[in-house]
Amino acid sequence: MSEDFYEALGVSRDASEEEIKEAYREKAREYHPDVSDHPDAEEKFKKVKRAKEVLTDEQAREAYDRMGHDRFEQARKQGADPGSGGMGGAAGAGGNPFGGGGMGGEGFGDLNDIFEQFFGGGRGRGPRESGPRQGRDLQTSLGIDLEEAYEGVEKQMTVTRPERCSTCDGSGHPPDADARTCPACEGRGQQTRVQQTPLGRVQQTQTCRECGGEGTVYSETCPDCNGEGQVRNEATLTVEIPAGIRDGQTLRMDREGAPGENGGPNGDLLIEIRVDDHEEFERDGDDLVYQLPISFPQAAFGDEVEVPTLDGQATFEVPAGTQSGETFRLRGKGMPHLRSRGSGDLYVRVQVVVPESLNAEQREALEAFAEAGGEEITVEKGFFEKIRNSL
Repeated sequence: MSEDFYEALGVSRDASEEEIKEAYREKAREYHPDVSDHPDAEEKFKKVKRAKEVLTDEQAREAYDRMGHDRFEQARKQGADPGSGGMGGAAGAGGNPFGGGGMGGEGFGDLNDIFEQFFGGGRGRGPRESGPRQGRDLQTSLGIDLEEAYEGVEKQMTVTRPERCSTCDGSGHPPDADARTCPACEGRGQQTRVQQTPLGRVQQTQTCRECGGEGTVYSETCPDCNGEGQVRNEATLTVEIPAGIRDGQTLRMDREGAPGENGGPNGDLLIEIRVDDHEEFERDGDDLVYQLPISFPQAAFGDEVEVPTLDGQATFEVPAGTQSGETFRLRGKGMPHLRSRGSGDLYVRVQVVVPESLNAEQREALEAFAEAGGEEITVEKGFFEKIRNSL
């Protein structure tokens, strides 16, 4: 028997959804093909990814636990491919009960179709099938500048999101609305139908569409949410952005997402951070790069100069004989490491600047310098101009 999804993630069979997600994140870091040296990294990464997808889907996990790993995967592979074999009798060639040929050529596009046709239920779930459910996560983005990313900052942002209707408290109807038993499901909240399939008679149970699984219908709907139980409102939130955050990283605000169902908690709000480009610094991870212009005498003789950093000025010693394009490192003057001690470095890249014009005294001094070094001087092209053209 092949390794099942619980074993692949290293969790128990009664693990919570959060435990499964955390186990997946650890395994993904271990086996991601871009960073892992494991010989089977790609296959293992695919396995844990699929394990997370199945085990965090309540309906899929229920079917997986009921069928077992091998039957579940066989059903998915055969049911998703309408050309995997005709029915050719009760089970078709090779004993394939999920082949598409005997179903009028219609295959099963995803797992939910298989569950709905053969195991009942689909994804519709009423309160009699499931308890409180957490609301869905919402996503947005927030822009900051490099200085804010360096210091860490508290920002306010406004988001438009679904919220539980305060008029009806999410019920979808006024408190004084008349209630009666749903005639479609007779108060059961579910409707059952029997379908004849190549496997025999299959009973399928679904949430009642008329009452949404409540078993009760009401004489009125809430005027503010039109019976949905939710309204869209603007909310102003305060976001704590940690020092060292990088462009594209995501922050999670717990319980600031969409409202839950059947009294369940809200989902989370995911905020993608966008760090604007800076006029003076280029960012490379936690390191910064700064272009330092210096004169020819400074490069030749050396000099002590000041360079900007994100927390003020720093003194930098330009060695004598520095060449244009050389790079020097100032340790600890880069971006702080996210949620850990220390900082990256500041790399200073020197660029020797040649003046566009010289006065007579400067020109005479440079020509004397060139002649002392054996350089041939002409009126048309001086020594300094030759240096400029060579850069």
